[in-house]
Amino acid sequence: MIKLLVSLIFATIVSIPSSRAEERRPNVLLLMADDLNTALSGFGHPQCKTPRLDELAKRGVRFENMHCQYPVCGASRASMMTGLYPYTNGMLGNRGNLRANLPDVVTMSQLFRRGGYHAGRVSKIYHMGIPREILAGTANHDDPPSWDETVNIKALEQKAPGLKTEWSPKDTSSQTFTGVEASTGDLEPADGMAAEAAIDFLRRNRDKPFFLGCGFVRPHVPLVAPSKYFDLYDRETMIAPSVPEGDLDDVPEVIRNYKSKSHYGVTPALHKGLLEAYYASVSYMDAQAGRVLDTLDELGLRENTIVIFSSDHGYLLGHHNKFQKQHLFEEATRVPFILSVPWLSDSHGKATRHITELVDLYPTVAELAGLTPPNGLQGQSMVALLKNPSAQNWNKGLAFTISRSGGESIRTRNWRFTQWGFGKKGQELFDLKNDPGEFTNLANDPKHAKKMLQLKVLLETKRVKAGYDPKRYK
Repeated sequence: MIKLLVSLIFATIVSIPSSRAEERRPNVLLLMADDLNTALSGFGHPQCKTPRLDELAKRGVRFENMHCQYPVCGASRASMMTGLYPYTNGMLGNRGNLRANLPDVVTMSQLFRRGGYHAGRVSKIYHMGIPREILAGTANHDDPPSWDETVNIKALEQKAPGLKTEWSPKDTSSQTFTGVEASTGDLEPADGMAAEAAIDFLRRNRDKPFFLGCGFVRPHVPLVAPSKYFDLYDRETMIAPSVPEGDLDDVPEVIRNYKSKSHYGVTPALHKGLLEAYYASVSYMDAQAGRVLDTLDELGLRENTIVIFSSDHGYLLGHHNKFQKQHLFEEATRVPFILSVPWLSDSHGKATRHITELVDLYPTVAELAGLTPPNGLQGQSMVALLKNPSAQNWNKGLAFTISRSGGESIRTRNWRFTQWGFGKKGQELFDLKNDPGEFTNLANDPKHAKKMLQLKVLLETKRVKAGYDPKRYK
């Protein structure tokens, strides 16, 4: 009898699922900022204040060498949600239609839908024209098969009541650096509304497995935040990026003057105000993300919810005397990325410096949830880094990012190699070990001819693997 009892107990033990995902399907909460570079205090920024995201980082892993695949909203978000490089999914900017390019693509949230999850989108996950589509309450570039339910946000943006200042007076487009110190509370601007909608989703879906993508639109311009977030900063102490004299004299002409200071008319005094407004909008976004995270705790969901925080791409704020995106410097390709997996607590509060890419997110969350992703994903699962951020068996040696004007770039551990016009309009080579600011282009230095050739071969090998078709992209 005793032997039989022991046998039954042993059989029960060995039948217990070995993976956390099999025991209990984890929820997924994807929080996305818009046009945010690594200006987070938890990523070492000396001035920007992001206490709530810093708290999240203590409950997860910071990926300090995470890179986007195209530094513009539409292309980057499509690559992250499909796990495919832009050359493969055909999204090479903010235009185009993902489903027209790939009718049968199974997006990240769509995989979860097929796995029995309830998938929701709040505000901007795929591309939206900001501020136009927030003013209108639309999401014309969304992907309906990705979601069971969606919420579009309609807010006043630059029309919000409060003190309004143009920090880039020469730019009259919708992408001008307009700062608005709103006289409203947190709930009236777009990100407060998005947090409220996300909280409502969590409360309604607490008893079922869910995938929620909640997109915040700050710090995308216009830089709108309640005035109390501006009060966190002293405008006169804002520190602009340091740029050597003649920094851009040695970069290819095709990109040299694109989105430069002269285009925006940003003087040193205006630059301080621009930075204050950007950081204020980041702190506002941070507070709204914190409200959503608080709701996870309130509902008892935190211990079974994978939380991802990311931006869609980096952003220049006077770096290299340039602003905004679509460049291929480090500040444009690198994104702040935090991944919190509650049951992998041994790595909480740690950081990895291994090179990773946004296309790696899809296979990672699929593995964590025990779902089988579609064949052909071009990223690789980061679960090994979540278990051990300093793991020596991580074999991704480069990040691949493309941009406008035929720009292509690889970022290795110690080097960045970039070419424009698909190699016909100039090249850049930066020694990141000795020149982390990417100020000295070594592409024409004979001493580095061997390194140039080596990296060019690496780039052109990678571009083929990433789906480049010379008949399609010229």
